[in-house]
Amino acid sequence: MSEATKQAAAKMAAAGQTEDAIAAFTSALERLQSGAKTLIPSAELEPAPDVPQLEQLGDGDAAAALSQVAVIKLNGGLATSMGLQQPKSLLEARQGRTFLDVIVGRTLALRRRYGVELPLVLMDSNVTREPTLKALDAYPELPVAGIDPDFLQSMVPKLESETLQPVAWPANPALEWCPPGHGDVYAALRGSGMLETLASQGFRYAMISNADNLGATVDPRIAAHVVANEIPFLMEVVRGTAADRKGGHIARRKADGQLILRETAQTPPEDADSFRDYKRWRYYNTNNLWVDLHALGERLELPVILNEKTVDPRDPASTKVVQLESAMGAAIASFPGAALLEVPRTRFVPVKTTDDLLVLRSDAYTLTDEFEVVARHPDALPLVELSKDHYKLIDEFERRFPHGPPSLVDASRFTVNGDVTFGAGVVVRGSVELDGSEPQTIPAGATLGS
Repeated sequence: MSEATKQAAAKMAAAGQTEDAIAAFTSALERLQSGAKTLIPSAELEPAPDVPQLEQLGDGDAAAALSQVAVIKLNGGLATSMGLQQPKSLLEARQGRTFLDVIVGRTLALRRRYGVELPLVLMDSNVTREPTLKALDAYPELPVAGIDPDFLQSMVPKLESETLQPVAWPANPALEWCPPGHGDVYAALRGSGMLETLASQGFRYAMISNADNLGATVDPRIAAHVVANEIPFLMEVVRGTAADRKGGHIARRKADGQLILRETAQTPPEDADSFRDYKRWRYYNTNNLWVDLHALGERLELPVILNEKTVDPRDPASTKVVQLESAMGAAIASFPGAALLEVPRTRFVPVKTTDDLLVLRSDAYTLTDEFEVVARHPDALPLVELSKDHYKLIDEFERRFPHGPPSLVDASRFTVNGDVTFGAGVVVRGSVELDGSEPQTIPAGATLGS
């Protein structure tokens, strides 16, 4: 073990990280130091073969399948990109309900319909745990006996770019740490004891997805498909579009035919054009995963993703560091029997920006009595682009939509350049672009476009 690895392991142990988290990180660091490849050339890959579609699946024995399933939601992130310091899941999604409210509501609705336990477990971080658990107090019927409501994701040290030793930053020691990417979910499940708990309670499979993607609900057809075919790892994928050119795509390794996930950071510079060819690679990761918990007994060795940063992301002159991360979808390469399932775009609607939030809150969607978020025109969701100078931060966004979002159900594209405030009942139709060098207000009841 190298000196850098020893220092990283000691620092993680002193911070109370689990043996599984330390083992995963030190394995990644050792592989990096030994010269293991972090890039995946296009020449080594071929497109994934045709895969079944969700609409082709039968219903199966939904109740029997769901009785073996637990729901795991990744809930470690703060809404910092929108200017907040709170769990993103506690942000209002629509109709006065937060993302967490909708997730819980949907879980409880499925329990009632199928008569199953369907535990909901969150992977929290140190900063999201307390406020999230407090919010869950509103749902005394949610806990499943013997299963905690959450487990903690890991923290890993940032490494000095030149030495790969843990960076020291006395001015703000918290900046010496970073999350290890959502691939940490597997080590965190094991290290926290949650994996053993779920398995001992009779749960064989878990559906894992991001809390900010309300399209990622437990579909009984997928559960029945996974159980009936004893699939160890299933990834939901969408057919690629121009909007996916920077996303992680699925390919098949020529050497052994194994399905793998390739991210932007794993692509050699000379293959940048190939990586963006969404018509060739076709299938893109949604981060909606179905995993056989029995298959997670062994530690997974996920590909290392290198992110070059500065220790203080707000100070470009601060020490240069690398962050070692992993993607949870990359685990597909560890399962010879892994499978893909093409799903509609409506199962992949993560909210990363206020652009996404406006669409989610608008009448382009409805929220059913069973807490399903349903697109009214699934194949024609509007593309929204709001001025980053005026709408990026949630408080600025809310101030400019004081009466809620405009009607977008009949919109195809909605672009706002400049400082525009919207009155109540504004309707957007077709493709609309607003430009204004001076602040302006769209009056109540106005119709934009045709």
